[in-house]
Amino acid sequence: MTTFAQFLPQHLQQYNIPAELGSVLASVVAACEDISDKVRLGDLSGVLGMAGTGNVQGEDQKKLDVIANNILIDVLKTNPNVGGMASEEEDTFVAANENGGYLVLFDPLDGSSNIDINLSIGTIFSILPKPAGELTTESFLQKGSNQAASGYVLYGPQTQLVFTLKHGVYVFTLNEKGEFILTKENPQVAEQAAEFAINMAYQRHWLPPMQQYISELQAGKTGPRGKDYNMRWVASMVAEIHRILMRSGVFIYPQDKRDLSKPGKLRLMYEANPMSLIMEQAGGAASNALERMLDIQPTGLHQRVAVVMGSKEEVEYVNKLHQQ
Repeated sequence: MTTFAQFLPQHLQQYNIPAELGSVLASVVAACEDISDKVRLGDLSGVLGMAGTGNVQGEDQKKLDVIANNILIDVLKTNPNVGGMASEEEDTFVAANENGGYLVLFDPLDGSSNIDINLSIGTIFSILPKPAGELTTESFLQKGSNQAASGYVLYGPQTQLVFTLKHGVYVFTLNEKGEFILTKENPQVAEQAAEFAINMAYQRHWLPPMQQYISELQAGKTGPRGKDYNMRWVASMVAEIHRILMRSGVFIYPQDKRDLSKPGKLRLMYEANPMSLIMEQAGGAASNALERMLDIQPTGLHQRVAVVMGSKEEVEYVNKLHQQ
């Protein structure tokens, strides 16, 4: 069995990856181990329920949202290689160490609506190189293709760590000793799939190309796609993407007509970009229904996007419908 602590230095050496980047990843993993303990105990440690506060997006925060956010900030601030952080739960960036060469962005607890009912949730993270000079908001506004690493930790029946340092994707499972053990190397997302994940409750609000796409999938063998599809919806991006990583499919959170000034609901910097890097490293694809996700130039820390992510054939088909 290979532990994360054994794997990381070997992987860094094999691909000539800076040790400083490895140390930042290790700090994120250490913070997530602490978060996993809090999630596992749930009501036994008094961490369930509402915090009575809201985040910058105006969303009510769960107690665990706040706890997870604080754990990540506190742990990462102690790493001299972390120059700054940005969180879905913070109004603006958090400065760390002046000489740190990396920036860490994170959604501390994705799928928090599932916390109190004991369904899968997770932490999503992205690591960017820190540009030279003073730390400002613009320091973080880098295209997803510029990420040095990304990943997530899934708190489900097992706690699993999934990450990429841009040389493949690796999956680790937390054992009874609190060690992450390597359990899968380089999972691949099949180009073709017959499973989709979308919140059908909002179908009436979707734009016409998305209406057409889902209607074609629902038509099954008798429709233009010529095969039957299954639908899944967990309401946790980490859980949805992990399923696609393990058995392929497509995850969609589209733009809709309720507020056309908002291009989507999910956050480019904290959710879409890190997951898109994982997807591409595993042979999948990701877009905002018009262009490759990792090519989008961010304009704000909390920018939202439409998301289409998973098996290449499905992502490319959705893109084609929207581009037409």
